[in-house]
Amino acid sequence: MEVFWYLPTQGDERYLGTTIGRRPATYPYMQQIAQAVDKLGYGGMLIGTGQKQDTWIVATSLISVTERLRFLVAFRPAIMSPSLAVRMAATFDQISNGRIILNVVTGGDTKELAKDGIFLDHDQRYELTDEFLTIWRSLMQGEEVTYSGRHLKVKGAKLQFPPVQKPYPTLYFGGSSDAALQVAAKHIDVYLTWGEPPDQVAQKIAKVRRLAAEQGRTVRFGIRMHVIVRETTQKAWDAANELIQYVDDETIAAAHRRFAQSESEGQRRMAQLHKGERQNLEISPNLWAGVGLVRGGAGTALVGDAETVAARMLEYADLGIDTFVFSGYPHLEEAYRVAELLFPRLPLQTPAIALSQQVASTFSEFVTKTDLFRPQPV
Repeated sequence: MEVFWYLPTQGDERYLGTTIGRRPATYPYMQQIAQAVDKLGYGGMLIGTGQKQDTWIVATSLISVTERLRFLVAFRPAIMSPSLAVRMAATFDQISNGRIILNVVTGGDTKELAKDGIFLDHDQRYELTDEFLTIWRSLMQGEEVTYSGRHLKVKGAKLQFPPVQKPYPTLYFGGSSDAALQVAAKHIDVYLTWGEPPDQVAQKIAKVRRLAAEQGRTVRFGIRMHVIVRETTQKAWDAANELIQYVDDETIAAAHRRFAQSESEGQRRMAQLHKGERQNLEISPNLWAGVGLVRGGAGTALVGDAETVAARMLEYADLGIDTFVFSGYPHLEEAYRVAELLFPRLPLQTPAIALSQQVASTFSEFVTKTDLFRPQPV
């Protein structure tokens, strides 16, 4: 099992639906998170993409201030040429000595995509992604590529220097539509689902496995979700409720209307879990849909004491999940809390480096001495 953390390049929050306690995505703050994640023994860190700070520039800036942390960096087939993407990934792989992994993001929000000049419909975007990855994978393996597809063409393309990782850095990908699953089965190393209840995740895993087998391939699986873990179950649920204490009905309704306009099948499935309602947000034992009331993308969290959350993670692991990509608000403090409470209870592939009393004391001292992260009066 591996546990990844998330770097909030859009800025961080203490409460959803309000500016109280909000933190801008300054470089010093992102560096703090990255260095904490590096030392605490996380397997990697997902860097956000979209209309935020540029993923590649942020990731590159963090290579020299970390030692072993792997960066899960997004690339966007619709706005990058495969030849350029190959050079970028191979360069990063060399500079970081093999610390890049890649998150293929096709995109599901038409309005957001239009801002980057993308006007393809849903299935066309996945057709382009298929062509992109066909070219990209061949180039990464040292082949000279001439390719003419519906969306992409290259002639005599070739990567002039090899990546460190062979045959290329691991490819992650998420998408719940039939078109997305076909791409995953054909090209992807790790299929990343959002945090749906275990029975729904099991169905998705079974389908991807079947489609991959038809391609003569096997695929690993990961899950993207939030986590709220505390010393007791009551404290964890109290923290979950505090996170959305400023979320009002108008904000929820506006978010739900926005989600309804998305072409993303994954977003539709997330919104269906809570239906825009505050009631019954525990949609499966210890799986809470409260984040998704107002946030797009992964909208569920595992909530509970450490033993319970670890047990729920192992239930997902029994289905085939081996990588957990977590978030927690705020991301700096929660990175420490998750490592200290959860890591000793998990069969981690990457041994925790700094889960000592000294780290716990350092974090407690940090929180005690600073007022930077405390909520401000309304």
